Amino acid sequence: MATKLIYFVRHGETVLNAEHIRQGAEGHLTEKGKAQALATAKRFPKEKGRPQIIISSPFERTKETAEIIGKELGLKIKYSDLLKERKNPSEVIGHWGGELGVKQIIDRIDNSYHADDLRISDEENFTDLKERAKKLLAFISHRWEKRIIMVTHGIFLKMVISYMLYGDQLTASEYNNLSYFNPIDNASMAICSYTHRWFKKDEWKLLVWNDLA
Repeated sequence: MATKLIYFVRHGETVLNAEHIRQGAEGHLTEKGKAQALATAKRFPKEKGRPQIIISSPFERTKETAEIIGKELGLKIKYSDLLKERKNPSEVIGHWGGELGVKQIIDRIDNSYHADDLRISDEENFTDLKERAKKLLAFISHRWEKRIIMVTHGIFLKMVISYMLYGDQLTASEYNNLSYFNPIDNASMAICSYTHRWFKKDEWKLLVWNDLA
């Protein structure tokens, strides 16, 4: 039996976060966001029990967050598309969240009960995101490191944790319910454990949620 610790870190605040603009892959950290990332970095042990690697989404905001943490801890960074944020519908990217058309789309896909296969346009829908979360957990299970920092995004992180809890039985309605009532702040951590068991089902646990410096 072997157990790993995975420290999921949401990126620090971005300029577009502060302006409530829906983002794509672009978007740099604010000065506040950089300070948030550094404060989170300083919480990790640097000797006994220190993380062994940082794996990050390749988006600008996660790269900047990972680089701040990596510099503080002296760790190398690898990048994985598995950790990217959900691809939003093109109609909302770059638009203020309060715009009527944007709000209608986001309310439908994020804040209401709907079929698992609902698709508005060219977004990554629930089924797509659930499959990517499943692939990420398999990716983690096959890595040799015992303590891993993963820098990712709010919506996708909620999907990863939801899939840990429900597995293949997770529905869009259950995910939206969990997502709505469990916010994740910029630069906060969700700490999870993964235990490989030789003769039983492997075990995932959520140990800490939305832990802020």
